[in-house]
Amino acid sequence: MLANRTWPIGFMCVSLFYRAEAQAPADIPVLKGLAPMTVLSKTPQGNAALAANYTVTGGIQTGVIRQSTLLPFAEQQHQALRDVFITYGNLAQLADGLGTTLGAAYEAKAHYIDQTHYTSVTPSVAAVIAYAEAVSATHSAAGKYLFANATIDGKRPVSADAMAILTSIGGETDIYGKSYGLPAGSVGADAFGDSRPFQTEPGVAPIAGPDYLNHAADNRVYNRGPLMNLTDSPSYPSGHATYGYTGALVLAVLVPARYQQMITRGAEYGNSRILVGAHYAMDVIGGRTLALYDMAHLLANDAAYLGRTLPHSSPLQDFQSAITKARSDLTAALGLACGKALEECAREDIGRLNNPAADEAFYADTQTYDLPVVYPENAEKLEDVGKIAPEAAFLLTVAFPSLTREQANKILTETEGPGGGFLDDGSSFGVYSRLNLYAAAARAQQDGPHKP
Repeated sequence: MLANRTWPIGFMCVSLFYRAEAQAPADIPVLKGLAPMTVLSKTPQGNAALAANYTVTGGIQTGVIRQSTLLPFAEQQHQALRDVFITYGNLAQLADGLGTTLGAAYEAKAHYIDQTHYTSVTPSVAAVIAYAEAVSATHSAAGKYLFANATIDGKRPVSADAMAILTSIGGETDIYGKSYGLPAGSVGADAFGDSRPFQTEPGVAPIAGPDYLNHAADNRVYNRGPLMNLTDSPSYPSGHATYGYTGALVLAVLVPARYQQMITRGAEYGNSRILVGAHYAMDVIGGRTLALYDMAHLLANDAAYLGRTLPHSSPLQDFQSAITKARSDLTAALGLACGKALEECAREDIGRLNNPAADEAFYADTQTYDLPVVYPENAEKLEDVGKIAPEAAFLLTVAFPSLTREQANKILTETEGPGGGFLDDGSSFGVYSRLNLYAAAARAQQDGPHKP
């Protein structure tokens, strides 16, 4: 199936496509969940987290801080340059998470021909991708401008409900600009607020090489233009990271045999935004948390998430049924190309995601980026996912249906990552910031193997 749409041009900034006219009721909880970033400057713990965010981001980008990356550092930099492109239409760039055999089979069906022309596996798969990405991208774009200068597009004020999110907690806009010495409108800063690392950091390591479409490029032309101009696009949360984690989760629940690898690919895609100098560690954590929260509510068929008219997608009235249909169609397509049992093909992987120990170590590195605790009351305890965010169970049960929701939430609770981070304020949204889906999927496969 060949599609030709103007919206998925990967060289453009996410927020350029998703500037909300007004916040819908379903948007407010998400924006409220992201808002703790706006009060960080009011406490010693918050200021320490902001300082670490700046230092860690610069250290990762320049290679001074070495992560447990999936590739040697120079190769990981080039992967990050390829990851700048956004394959909204079909998630083709994330498909290597499916493994050597299944990834090739997927890309044979779904690939980009050029910046605006691409193919899809089936209409059912395309519909699920489009709707899930539209939901999370709309939230990401709304957050960018709300937290930058309390607008919906840099200029027009947000709704009273959205503004109340900030006023109720005493939140400030442009936290990055004020904290990192480059407030909105100053020379070299983002005009709207929350300038990006390539604007605030003292130096950004250059990366040059082929991009996703094999064009010669470098990270400067993707940050400052002309291929992508992010100079006046607020940083928090990362739209690319939101896209990457959302897409990775879609493919994870469609192909559960590759769940852990897809989660790792989502983490890598988000981390790529730090390597190219476009985002801070907090932006990536915010994008990941947003993606997990939205996908859980979609998979739970939350009525507030269904039937919405959103840019670049058609409304879905029943996301669970849409996922079921898409998984059936994708399984048939990949099985036909593979020629044998899908799970056998899923094990055929000689790519960078074929080492479970390396995958686990890398995912752990990106869980908190070693940012300090902001909410110590949540740092030394496991938060009960079933009580705080019961819909999170669907992140596992849709992929591993032999699990009950109670079992799934127990697994999510017992495998949680470190708590007390800058979003982990005790809220339902905050608990998603510490979910470790890599570890949770391992337990899910042990405790209740999924049924085909």
